[in-house]
Order: sequence, then structure tokens, then C-alpha cells
Amino acid sequence: MTEQNQFLTKEKGEIKVNGKTLELPIIIGTEGEKAVDIADLRAKTSYITLDHGYGNTGTCLSAITFIDGDKGILRYRGIPVEQLAEHSTFVETAYLLINGKLPNKKEADQFSKELTEHASLHQDVKHIFDGIPSTTHPMATLSAMVSILSGFDGASPEGQKKDDGEFNSKVAAKLLSKVRTIAAYSYKKSIGQPFIYPQRGLNYCANFLHMMFSLPGEEYPVDDEAVRILNLLLILHADHEQNCSTSTVRLVGSSRSNLFACIAAGICALWGPLHGGANQEVMEMLDEIHTAGGNVAKYIEAVKKPGSNLRLSGFGHRVYKTFDPRAKVIKQACDRYFKKRNVHDPLLDIAFQLEEVALKDDFFISRKLYPNVDFYSGILYKALGIPTNMFPVMFAIGRLPGWIAHWKEMKESKPQKIGRPRQIYIGPLKQDYVPIDRRT
Repeated sequence: MTEQNQFLTKEKGEIKVNGKTLELPIIIGTEGEKAVDIADLRAKTSYITLDHGYGNTGTCLSAITFIDGDKGILRYRGIPVEQLAEHSTFVETAYLLINGKLPNKKEADQFSKELTEHASLHQDVKHIFDGIPSTTHPMATLSAMVSILSGFDGASPEGQKKDDGEFNSKVAAKLLSKVRTIAAYSYKKSIGQPFIYPQRGLNYCANFLHMMFSLPGEEYPVDDEAVRILNLLLILHADHEQNCSTSTVRLVGSSRSNLFACIAAGICALWGPLHGGANQEVMEMLDEIHTAGGNVAKYIEAVKKPGSNLRLSGFGHRVYKTFDPRAKVIKQACDRYFKKRNVHDPLLDIAFQLEEVALKDDFFISRKLYPNVDFYSGILYKALGIPTNMFPVMFAIGRLPGWIAHWKEMKESKPQKIGRPRQIYIGPLKQDYVPIDRRT
């Protein structure tokens, strides 16, 4: 029996094509989400469905993350993301996503131990950094180095052929730990500073900040509040079901590529400005408004002008048709963080004003354009000292547990099929080859 069979209902759907009626199974998930199973459509009718951007297409059954975009709900393994952001750590949330449950004390200690043990990079990996130009974007470095990791630390092609769940768990822990180190090294490389080795006595987020900002002989004063904020940001980015990068990880993984190759592909997908680079666009917008004098109303009117190329970055989402629950958490964290430190950031003031004006304007309300996770996250990353070109890298570190969880779930699912979307061809009809001396 396949996993899908237990969610089949007695209900049936119908599709009529060329006078022929095809009966289609109806599947209902645990949260009441409904799907029409069209797996036999092409075989029985010769037709396929056309769905640009896959907005109406489900490619898998998943027990990892639930989203209700109309109600602003996001849950990891059934737990509301707001609760995890308030009470959990990124490491604990990563364990939850990958293993399907919160760890007990023994499991948490063992997982943390594995992350600490594998934080350092093989000397050969560090030598590879020497050949990377300092002008290389940190996302390019991250993707390349993750792919290269497949040849190190027991993650060889031979090892990847194993289907041992324990082995995969250990590889996942290594990857989680080393990605943090690679990210910090890629930043140091880009600014021409020496690499800072991880410290065994620091936790996951504190170690990352240490490797990012310490200098030889000069320790970065990592404080609890900065660590708390980084944990929160990474938790909120940890998974978001079948988005562009996660679907990429699953699609590459469906060919039975190893975990490292799949994650490298996911990083490349995340790099795009419509995905992981969105919070950088928000910061550029806020800075543009600030440089022009801080006139929020003027910018809003320019956005609304017919034919305008301007857009309100950080507003609207493919899934959420109300307030993004992650944006609520980050907004509150922003307010607390700056008040506690008695720091004034004019960009945060502009962000608050933009949100206040837009949420009262029918132009944005009617289009269901509400703040998303990118609207405030860049401000907090900036407050931690992280530059804008590292924003998508931070997103990748946060999203890594989700990618690993989906790769693992896909690998363990039955039946396994290689991803192979169809198309509708709209090119020229058959034509004969013309030699070059006869072409006009």
C-alpha cells in the first residue's frame, strides 16, 4: 500500500475530455486540504494539465510543514511557528524538522555534540577557498563548497549509496554544522580577512557570530540578545513547504542525487531576488526612501501610479493572503531589540510608516498585499552587523533543516518517481535542414 492510499476518500471527481468522462480519486490531508489525483489523466486521455508556476499542482504528500495562507497559519510538524520562535532554539527546531519530533534531553545533547564535532572544515576544503576570487558572491561560494563537501568526511559517493537511516542522520548533522562554517568563511574571504576557527564551547548561533566577526587576537563579544535574535530568524526561515528551493531539492533528489548535490541546487534556487534575495530588495527600498528624504506617502503614491515600475518590496506573498505570521514575530522582535538597546534606526521608522500607511490603503488591501517575512528580517540582520550580500546566505542556513527534512522524506516515500514535468510545445512544425550556402 502506498502512503497515498490511506488518504483516499470515497468521493470522486470527474473530468470530461472529448466526450469521455474520467473518474478521478479525491485525497484529503489531515488538515482538510483537498486534491484531485490526476496521475492517470495522460495515460487515459492523452491530455495533460497546464499550470504555470505550479500554483495548483501538488507533487507530494508531506508531513513536515502545514500552511494556511488565508488564515496566516504556519506550523512545523504541527507546532505553530510562533511557539517555536518564542521557546525553541534553531538547533532544536532543526531536529524537529528532520526527525519528526522534538528531542528529549539525551537526543538534544547528542545532536548538539555532533554539530560541535563537525564544525571544522577539512584542510583540503580550506585550501579550495584560496582559489575563489574575493569578488565572488557568498551564495556562489556556499553552493560550490557544499557540492565539494560530498567528497569529504565520510560523505563520499560510495557512502552516499547506503540507505542506512543512521548514516544519513550523521551526514545531515555534518552538513548543518559545516554550512555555518562555510558561510562565515565565505564572508571573511569576500572582505579579505583571515578565517576564524569555530570554538567548541559556543552554541550554534554564537559560534557563527564568532566566526563572522572575530579577528585574530580579538574576540567578538557575542551577547545573549544577539544570539536570541539569530536563533529566532533562523527558526522562522527553517521551512515553508513546497517553495521554489525546496521543490528544487526534491526534484534533484528524485534522480537519487546525493544530499550535498541536492542542497547545492537548493542554494542556487534560493539565490534569486524573488526568493532568498527578497529581504535585500527591502533594505534597498528603505534606503532609497531614506536617501530621498524619508517621504513615505510620496513613495506609496509612486507605487500606486498606473504603469509604475516601483513596487512595495516585502509586501505580498504567493501563499499568504493575510499577514505573514513570521512577519508578526519579526516585527515584535525588531521593536524589542532596538528599544532594549536604545538604538534608533531611521530605516525601521520608515518600515513602520510604510506598514501603517499600506495597511489602511485599499489599493494594497484589495490586492491582499500584507507584510511578509522579508519586510523586517533585513533590518534585524543589519542590526547584527550582517551585510546585505550575506542575507540570502543567512536564509540558506535557516532553510537547510527544511531542505534536509524534505530530501529525507522524499527518499523514504513510496513509490519513488523521478520528477519529470511535461510541456505543451508551441514551436515551428517539422521543417527540413537547409545547408548554410542556401540560407537567406
